Amino acid sequence: MKYLHFTLLTICIVMASCTIEKTDYGAELGIETTEFIEFNEAITTNSGDYNISIAALNGTFYKGYNEIRLKITNSNTNELLENSEITFLPILTDANGNKSSSPHQYNLTYNATEGYYSGFAVFTSETSTTISWQLYINFTDGNKTHAVNETIIVEEQTNKNLNITAFTGNDNAQYFIALVAPQSPNIGQNNLIAGIYRYNKPTNVAGVFPDATQFSYSIVDNYTLLLDPRMPEPSMGNHSSPNNQDLTQQTNGLYQGVVNYTMTGNWTLNFILKNEQGQTIKGTEVSTAFTPGIVGAKGELFIDILF
Repeated sequence: MKYLHFTLLTICIVMASCTIEKTDYGAELGIETTEFIEFNEAITTNSGDYNISIAALNGTFYKGYNEIRLKITNSNTNELLENSEITFLPILTDANGNKSSSPHQYNLTYNATEGYYSGFAVFTSETSTTISWQLYINFTDGNKTHAVNETIIVEEQTNKNLNITAFTGNDNAQYFIALVAPQSPNIGQNNLIAGIYRYNKPTNVAGVFPDATQFSYSIVDNYTLLLDPRMPEPSMGNHSSPNNQDLTQQTNGLYQGVVNYTMTGNWTLNFILKNEQGQTIKGTEVSTAFTPGIVGAKGELFIDILF
């Protein structure tokens, strides 16, 4: 009987601690995340008789996943350029002059209904005193090809729900996972959307810069991203939540699953990435042990979020 009394008392203390922490945590941080839904012009540039405009959510390029919408207008006729072949290549230059890229859609897709060319870029770093970004864009009109390059600013991503991670898989390939949604999660079940990308190692000697074969990335197809969300704060005991669903690829190339956030606060999304054959590319299981009082363990592959 004494043992039963002690056990019930312990459970009550842990539950009370969890509730207090949840309330104080939100009050202390005053967390607010703005959900951007409007596409506004991020940059505009010119090439001869053509005006090139690129729109992004909130009119800003952020570290992480960015959907882009590009329009080209003939300044003489004020007509949009339709059905052009457009290539899009972001290039990062570091303090030592080294050049690299990041996951992106190289050949943009034309949307005839809206009159723009769509694609995406996953910027892996924000612009700083040591890092700069340039966009190299080629387009055709008739039999003539036009080349444009423009320096852009990539802002810090302050919304942790849109974090990214980069890693080397067990197959020695370089991978990237970028969270796309939700921008502003709710308590309860949320559709979790992510992009998964792989760097294509060049098989040929570099040609004239910028040689796109040296900066090639692919959308990872038909993999599975196993999901195990946890609250790593010491007072939370690294507990998980029920009714989560692993992420699988959708027709738009992105991966979608369900994450159940039972309260606001710090969450860690632990992942295990498996290929088509069910082989683990990266990630390890996290113990299901309830560990109040210590920082929760994380798997080999994870992304921290906060809401």
